[in-house]
Amino acid sequence: MRILLITQYFWPEEFRINELASRLAERGHQITVLTGLPNYPSGKFFAGYGFGRRTSEKYKGVDVVRVPLAPRGKGGGMRLSLNYASFAVMASLLGPIRCRCTCDAIFVYEPSPITVGIPAIVMKAWTSAPVMFWVQDLWPESLSATGMVRSAFILNAVKKLVKFIYAHCDCILVQSKSFIDAIASTGVDRSKIKYFPNSAEGIFDTVTDCGASLDPSYFPDGFRVMFAGNIGAAQDFETILKAAELLKEHQSIHWIIVGDGRKFPWVSEQVQIRSLCKTVHLLGRHPLESMPAFYSRADVMLVTLKKDPIFALTIPGKVQSYLACSRPIIAALDGEGARVVEEAGAGWTGPAEDYAVLAKNVLKAYHTSADDRGQMALRGRHYFEKNFESSTLLDRLEGWLYELAGRISQ
Repeated sequence: MRILLITQYFWPEEFRINELASRLAERGHQITVLTGLPNYPSGKFFAGYGFGRRTSEKYKGVDVVRVPLAPRGKGGGMRLSLNYASFAVMASLLGPIRCRCTCDAIFVYEPSPITVGIPAIVMKAWTSAPVMFWVQDLWPESLSATGMVRSAFILNAVKKLVKFIYAHCDCILVQSKSFIDAIASTGVDRSKIKYFPNSAEGIFDTVTDCGASLDPSYFPDGFRVMFAGNIGAAQDFETILKAAELLKEHQSIHWIIVGDGRKFPWVSEQVQIRSLCKTVHLLGRHPLESMPAFYSRADVMLVTLKKDPIFALTIPGKVQSYLACSRPIIAALDGEGARVVEEAGAGWTGPAEDYAVLAKNVLKAYHTSADDRGQMALRGRHYFEKNFESSTLLDRLEGWLYELAGRISQ
């Protein structure tokens, strides 16, 4: 098939869509990616990229077409709005010119913003190809839940935009079953909505210890609770820090934070203010390829989300990575994400924003034997293979794409 994949984020930015695109290309599909200039999460263009530079390139058999956009900067509301809007406008204007090849289907990856659907609708008008839209974040609910937007007028306008975009999609995929009701409530026929969860990149199939390739100072002796990923408002670092405060007298329990994001400066400052420097260690952002090595040094992995109805519907993508890597999990979140960890028997769960329960669960994990934690990790891996294995999911996606393209062409 000839597939036009539209995503605001793509390699060298680290998103799961990178591997999905390359694996579709490996299966013989002709993939063209329409995306922006890479600037996530630093807010600055990656080295070698900029206006008029590297606007077309290849990535693992995939043709990549880039359009200019305003970088996200420090992630403030105005800069993010400009970032989102600029990609939607430039991809809509330049997409028909730069992506002239015919296509059988348009696939949209939407981890936020929803505005990525606008150029998809424009390209649908030009090519007559059906649109398959993969929802990672629900809008406008995510905007209000993170506090990014509080204006009722703006939220209502976004809600109308969401309904418009969904109405022009031929198939909508959801990363969580709990998204189905929310999307159907916008007027979408339920027969158009399909459950398609995230998997994990292939590098997470096993954890590997890279030995000397990782700085030994990253890993203090003791019990290591590791958080890996975006450090943003949704991840609720206030709860993590409060739990760390409760346990800071336990000098052998260490909180290892690997990642970057909008809240990183605040977290770094709070570690100093709360006198947590001996037990909370901020390692910054590291390449995706090194994550299995980091995971291998952890005793348990940590996943958190703020307490909000919208986040209770979400399965954080890191859950699949943790399961795939055979790591036991401590989860401080509600709803779908907690259900997966509990159903897998892969660790300990507690309510979102309950720092006291989080601290108790860390102590439980600390006092659990390595053998018992290993059994939890194995149960998690088996659950991953049954529910999130990438080849099985890719087979399913291919079938839906062929079905959609065939139905539209009839």
